[in-house]
Amino acid sequence: MFYYLFDFLHRHYDLPGTGVFRYISFRAALAVLTSLVISLLFGKQLIAFLNKKQVGETIRDLGLQGQSQKQGTPTMGGLIIIAAIVIPTLLFAKLHNIYIVLMLVSTIWLGLIGFLDDYIKVFRKNKEGLQGRFKIVGQVGIGLIVGIVLFTHPDVVVKEKIYSAVKNSLDDETGTGTMTSVPIYSKVVEKSMKTTIPFVKNNEFDYALLLKWTGEGYKKWAWIIFIPIVIFIVAAVSNGANITDGIDGLATGSSAIIGVTLLALAYVSGNYTFADYLNIMYIPNSGELVVFMSAFIGACVGFMWYNTYPAQVFMGDTGSLALGGIIAVFAISIRKELLIPVMCGVFLIENLSVMIQVSYFKYTKKKFGEGIRVFKMSPLHHHYQKLGMHEAKIVSRFWIVGVMLAILTIVTLKLR
Repeated sequence: MFYYLFDFLHRHYDLPGTGVFRYISFRAALAVLTSLVISLLFGKQLIAFLNKKQVGETIRDLGLQGQSQKQGTPTMGGLIIIAAIVIPTLLFAKLHNIYIVLMLVSTIWLGLIGFLDDYIKVFRKNKEGLQGRFKIVGQVGIGLIVGIVLFTHPDVVVKEKIYSAVKNSLDDETGTGTMTSVPIYSKVVEKSMKTTIPFVKNNEFDYALLLKWTGEGYKKWAWIIFIPIVIFIVAAVSNGANITDGIDGLATGSSAIIGVTLLALAYVSGNYTFADYLNIMYIPNSGELVVFMSAFIGACVGFMWYNTYPAQVFMGDTGSLALGGIIAVFAISIRKELLIPVMCGVFLIENLSVMIQVSYFKYTKKKFGEGIRVFKMSPLHHHYQKLGMHEAKIVSRFWIVGVMLAILTIVTLKLR
């Protein structure tokens, strides 16, 4: 909103200083600061309100150290995160930008699903919360919307490098020279289903190629591949963040680290100069996502003020489902979704630990009559708690792993 106000003042009245709102970096800085202020101020008020209403977490007895102390800690703190993301985005981003619209819809949609789950647990006293099938339907629904919009919307395009031959090294005597191919961004590829993938030529992969065997015109059917992949990624990352949110500050801090990585990727992908220098895919209009991700980072960091050990509030499914979904939709929007296994490695490991534990236990129980566990408890962070490690140390070490994975993700931009 402020963008449009100051743009109007700049164009019609040329007021000093109003033109600065045209710069993404300036609006991103305002977004992160505003997000932090909202998190800190609104967070304190919400925690007091939740305590007054006795909206406390019911803790299952898993035999973990310090677990009983968490009983009654306010939950549904994800409302703080959502408010700290949505409000700065509305204030400082270009609201007509399709990527911003998509991120706002995804944030509110997944936040509502998580809120319903928390509401049923807390106010209806139903420990099971929202039934799993309804969560999946919600995740599939937003994945379907995201996939359709990205495939059909006219503003969702990429620019591809083409090479123009120019003469250089002109010889003064003969007037001859050598021809050199110079890369320039000039060809707009409408509805391209190209995405970024490391270790291959040009770091690019086109989903449409999977349908090349169908014959001429195969590109128009790329949605058959693209949309199911989008749905899977949104559901997987959203659930991964939800599973990771098991000890104080783990999901929030990991999300903040991933957010910084996505911000860097969005900035270089949406900036012609950096995209050209790094020889990566240039995505017009996607640079505006930097403002949104700045608010996301500010929301996570601000929430950590209250969520680190010992937590004063839990985000609940309201926050965890939204955080994972935001990361997934954002990565897909900037064509970096195939980097998620590396970038979101903490979420992936947590998810895999549950899958391995459950599947191996069922397999051994069926084969030997007694189930055998791979880990002392899953998800993985509970395994380390069972080993006697303090949860603050577990969180710190998971953050370090997250930082290492973030650096590796950035490095893949130049690995071909």
